[in-house]
Amino acid sequence: MASLENLATSVEVEEIVKREPKIDAQGRSYATGRRKEATARVWIKPGSGKVTVNGRDQEIYFGRKTHLLVLNQPFLIVNRVNQFDVVCTVVGGGLSGQAGAVRHGISRALQYFEPDLRGALKAAGMLTRDSRAVERKKIGLHKARRAKQWVKR
Repeated sequence: MASLENLATSVEVEEIVKREPKIDAQGRSYATGRRKEATARVWIKPGSGKVTVNGRDQEIYFGRKTHLLVLNQPFLIVNRVNQFDVVCTVVGGGLSGQAGAVRHGISRALQYFEPDLRGALKAAGMLTRDSRAVERKKIGLHKARRAKQWVKR
């Protein structure tokens, strides 16, 4: 018992390190988001909620409502809708991968701008990079796993 008491007193309790916001001289936070083959460079700053992707408005660049929903998920989770302007450039992949990459970048940039939002974003899975990618095609198969049709005669 005495050894347990000594152990309890010998362990020092470390203070919780408070994260500092990462904001540049223009008042923006920068983050990179990735999904499939797409990479998004994202800058956020306080504003009216305008989202610009490769110089175009988000509704014009992403035609589908599902892509727009994916794009705005981080703001909905942390209740910051129409509080930040987003400027991003996206390269590679298709539109679904690009929407996921922008979502990942927005989530990381929000975390850098307001470190207190990290818990909510992490719990929702927004900070985790989705590592799923297309499986390669194998020799002798039509696709990655689809074999040739077998005929008895």
